[in-house]
Amino acid sequence: MRRKIVIAAVALIVVMAGGGFVFMSGPASKTSAAQAVAPPVPITPATADVKDVPVYLTGLGTVQAFNTVTVNTRVDGQLDRVDFTEGQDVKAGDVLAQIDPHPFQAALDLAQATKAKDLAQLANAKVDLQRYQKAGPLANTQQQIDTQATLVQQLEATIAADQANIEAAQVQLDYATIKAPLSGRTGTRLIDQGNIVHATSTTGLVVITQLQPISVVFTLPQDQLQEVIHQMRSTSTPLPVIAQGRGDQQQLGIGTLALVDNQIDQTTGSIRLKATFPNQNYTLWPGQYVNVQLLLKTLPQVVTVPSTAVQRGPNGMYVYVIKPDSTVAMQPVRVGQMTNGISVIDKGLDPGTRVVVSGQYRLQPESRVQVAPADSHVASQQ
Repeated sequence: MRRKIVIAAVALIVVMAGGGFVFMSGPASKTSAAQAVAPPVPITPATADVKDVPVYLTGLGTVQAFNTVTVNTRVDGQLDRVDFTEGQDVKAGDVLAQIDPHPFQAALDLAQATKAKDLAQLANAKVDLQRYQKAGPLANTQQQIDTQATLVQQLEATIAADQANIEAAQVQLDYATIKAPLSGRTGTRLIDQGNIVHATSTTGLVVITQLQPISVVFTLPQDQLQEVIHQMRSTSTPLPVIAQGRGDQQQLGIGTLALVDNQIDQTTGSIRLKATFPNQNYTLWPGQYVNVQLLLKTLPQVVTVPSTAVQRGPNGMYVYVIKPDSTVAMQPVRVGQMTNGISVIDKGLDPGTRVVVSGQYRLQPESRVQVAPADSHVASQQ
């Protein structure tokens, strides 16, 4: 009886042990099976490429007229007519307005008449001097001869003064015709026809702004100043500058760097620069805010990937590299710069390596991947 009890107890223990083994091993087996059949993660791939990459410095700029002048009258008088239209393009020397010229013409005529009278007196004085000199000291005293010679010299000086008066009167008459001092576009008319204008007035007749070429003043951090100066000294051609709209969607013009300011703004820690643009299509306008890109240099034949492929981890930058068996591995990289959605890889990636550019948030090392159907066409182009 005792022997049967022992055998039954042993059998029960074996059965319970076997059941526990099955119970413990069942979930693990199911987990391994689930892992074995886990679906691949959909991703978008790209290939590391080798190409020239431009290096830009970006800043915010303001468009300024290349030249601005307020046209004022230089003489007093009544404004007879206005010969320009508001917003009109004018060239240097074009007539803008006319002041009543009659007072200035009369002054010129008077100066010319005075000169003619003095010329006649001079001619008579010279004839008398010749007579005195021909007759000699027997008919005239030496004092008379010297006095007549002095009179001739005085009349010659008077005629020189008359000529100066004529030129001054001519200048005043010319000032009565108001001309454009430079080429540009007129603004709002500041005074109307028929008004009395004065040379001392500060209002002016109109403001002309030169729009071709045009300037853009922008700022960069002071830490970038030495890079700019170094590049300016190392090349004989001006550095290119690109002006874009505030949304960076439209290129407004390409110009050249003209000036680096001679001091740093201590309140902002920035340096002012000025660029000149041809502005053929008038896409830049005074007072306009633009985004500016200064082309500092071009990196020749460097390894690049889309910036979306670069991830940041606790140990630095990395990318997910796609292996031949369609699994991924984390590859540490050193990024030189990121510009316009392109990252330059200084170290850690060879040309032609396939990397993941989207879908990384579901990945871990050794995850299986496949190209997402929606991005298959894009991936094939890359």
